[in-house]
Amino acid sequence: MDITFIFFLGFFIALIGVVPPGLLNMTAAKVSLKEGHVRGIMFSIGTCLIVLVQTYLATIFARYLSMHLEVVEILKRAALVIFILITVYFLFIAKSKPQQQVEPQVRSKHSRFFQGMLLSSLNVFPIPYQAYMTITLATYGWMAFDQISIVSYVVGAVMGTFVMLYMYIFFFDKIKSKTFTSQKNMNRIIGGITGVISVITFINIIKDL
Repeated sequence: MDITFIFFLGFFIALIGVVPPGLLNMTAAKVSLKEGHVRGIMFSIGTCLIVLVQTYLATIFARYLSMHLEVVEILKRAALVIFILITVYFLFIAKSKPQQQVEPQVRSKHSRFFQGMLLSSLNVFPIPYQAYMTITLATYGWMAFDQISIVSYVVGAVMGTFVMLYMYIFFFDKIKSKTFTSQKNMNRIIGGITGVISVITFINIIKDL
């Protein structure tokens, strides 16, 4: 298995996962805007450190599941229902409500690093997301669960996350007043991504029947 190919798989899958405006990328952008790029990057590094651990745990979990195919089939169906519900919620139910922003008072670079770790730890979505994606990749023969492949994928995922956070840091000053950052468009982006994942999951289930 080409580890470079696996690296870029992890890179792009993580990149896509961080595209929708959320707590981590928007916080990184706001920290950079108010306190400078260095502190924004320190926040992002702290975030990526936790992403590394989460992605590694997800791939280990996926490797276990790959040896118990009956569990995988149950989880696929459960994932389909969850992704459909998330899609319906963000596209049709979620309203555009202005959120009250609590301005953090932390100022030191080390504090921003640990703040990134803390917020990333509270965001557990990468674990089921990466577990599902790595199982899907393994199903198509694009990834193996040997140690080298896992490390390559995890490093790619960390780099993909950092690149997207940095893009938010770099471009936020230009897009902060645009409609892209509105709650309505955020809901559409998240709903669109989960909708695509729902379709892919449904196709995989149909193929396995």
